[in-house]
Amino acid sequence: MAKKGDLLFELAVGSNGNIVVTQPAPKVYLISFTSPPDNRLTTKFCTSLILALDILATRHPAGVVITTSGITKFYSNGLDLDHASFTPGFFPEALYALWLRLLTYPMPTVALINGHAFAGAFMTAMMHDYRVMNPHRGFLCLNELELGVPLRAPMSSVFREKLSPVTYRKLVLEAARMKALDALKESVVDSLGGLEEALTFIDEMKLVAKASPGLTGKSALVELKREMYRETVGYLENFRDEDARDFKAREQEKTRQAKRQERVAKWERAKL
Repeated sequence: MAKKGDLLFELAVGSNGNIVVTQPAPKVYLISFTSPPDNRLTTKFCTSLILALDILATRHPAGVVITTSGITKFYSNGLDLDHASFTPGFFPEALYALWLRLLTYPMPTVALINGHAFAGAFMTAMMHDYRVMNPHRGFLCLNELELGVPLRAPMSSVFREKLSPVTYRKLVLEAARMKALDALKESVVDSLGGLEEALTFIDEMKLVAKASPGLTGKSALVELKREMYRETVGYLENFRDEDARDFKAREQEKTRQAKRQERVAKWERAKL
């Protein structure tokens, strides 16, 4: 079994959680987050994780970042819906800020999914470059259909940009719960296993070297990622536009629905 390596630093997450950052291999950084009971994506969780990523990017040599959970059952159980709905600035300043940082991070990123990753947690894993999943525990699921909650633009677009249309449909319109083997077959995850397998994957893919500067003396990793995922990056950076777009869509749908009711009523009257 691979060891988590030397401790680099630790951050608090609220009053009873923490983020522990270690180095299990040269230039490979493991971020382990623990926020009981199930690593909900609250403001404190997101901002603490952003800080951990910033510390690694600015104070340590470029390499590879792995994120995982210190809670066996869950990678994360997604958003706290009350917190997300009633906390001012949560989306642009916490959740979207975290996702943008992960999606355009200046090092390769790997989500080591040790347990369940539902909804927002699944989206967070998708913001990483690669995913390695525990083959013995956990489901990946977008359960918004079951909750009766629509997906915001970047929540949907990241799946559209990274997965096949059939897999995208299965996740969004069927709320499919994917076990590890199914996720691997659908290319939702790249490999199966725990930390040891994740380190092997990083070594085989030569990911540490991908963070190094190119022949120009500079790294183009951030720019390449921004272009690859232009749609999602745009949504994450322009939160206010999303609200305006959603309001316009709702108003247009009200108009269309009124016309539908009128057509059906006219048809009913004609039958009399």
